[in-house]
Amino acid sequence: MSSTCTRRTALTTTAALLAATGVTPAQAAPAPGPVTERRLGPRLVELGFDSPALAGRGRVALLTPRGWDRRGPRDRWPVLYLLAGGDGDHTTWTTLFQVQELAPLRDILVVMPAMPLFGFWTDWWNGGKGGAPAVRTHVLREVMPLVERAYGAGTRRAAAGESQGGFGVLGMAARVPGLFRAVASFGAPVHPVRHAEMWLSGATYVGVDGYRIFGDPWRQWDVWLEWDPYRHAAGLRSTRVHLSSGDGTPGPLDGEEPDPHIPGTEKWVALADERVVSVTEAVCGEETRLLGARLKELGAPVTTRIHPGTHSGTYGHRELRVALPTLVDALRPAGPGPR
Repeated sequence: MSSTCTRRTALTTTAALLAATGVTPAQAAPAPGPVTERRLGPRLVELGFDSPALAGRGRVALLTPRGWDRRGPRDRWPVLYLLAGGDGDHTTWTTLFQVQELAPLRDILVVMPAMPLFGFWTDWWNGGKGGAPAVRTHVLREVMPLVERAYGAGTRRAAAGESQGGFGVLGMAARVPGLFRAVASFGAPVHPVRHAEMWLSGATYVGVDGYRIFGDPWRQWDVWLEWDPYRHAAGLRSTRVHLSSGDGTPGPLDGEEPDPHIPGTEKWVALADERVVSVTEAVCGEETRLLGARLKELGAPVTTRIHPGTHSGTYGHRELRVALPTLVDALRPAGPGPR
């Protein structure tokens, strides 16, 4: 499924899209470096490089398509970007979710970046100073140009994410229309400004200062709104969107251990239905319903799926497979032109 799209065409197309985020072609083009490569399996390669956006080491796993090892300088493949949840562990896609077993991905390059703990796939506010970690900038300015320049990534893109990864793919797609042809979100905070205390408490629970991410939800309300996917839903009108989330009640893939209690979420626990055992997933489910309804109002091609389940379950494994036909179909060429 490789193509003869030239390197210049691929990078020019990407630069034009990134310009919508304030990234100029000159900023997007240089490769981070030095880049190291480590073979982890027959199709799995991990890249490592110094990331100015993260002020640390960036890591990206590639699940490579057929013929990739014999690629020429003009060969390009469609790309599926997979963004991890709040722990930032990019290996979850191949260890827990077993994406390497999915036959439809044999001819697709799968790109799986890592993220700092609770990085929220966004550029942190940091008291108004910005700076590292700039996780969204890392993806757009560093990871995408790198894989398109040197590793066979084409300009037909789709993306999916679990939890904070779902927030990330929806936010990027909404802010840069045309960046992805399809996106999927699983159990994600897709309207976080509505439950700001929940996400700030979650950050504190894992030892992260949540106020550095978006600021104070009362004093920096505009910052929270600016990063909220629901606020930018109009940017998704031409993108295929698959939304899914648990409703916080026990589901078939939950283990025996309940979701941990997170101090600071008592209000949401008190307001939850008595059947809810995962207030985090119940909140994700509510936000998913709201975004799905908003996208329908806008005439966007959206599918919304709410199911029993908690935030601690392994629903990403199942839900990725449910969303995969939509993602793969969007990556097929619509006609002549760059791939």
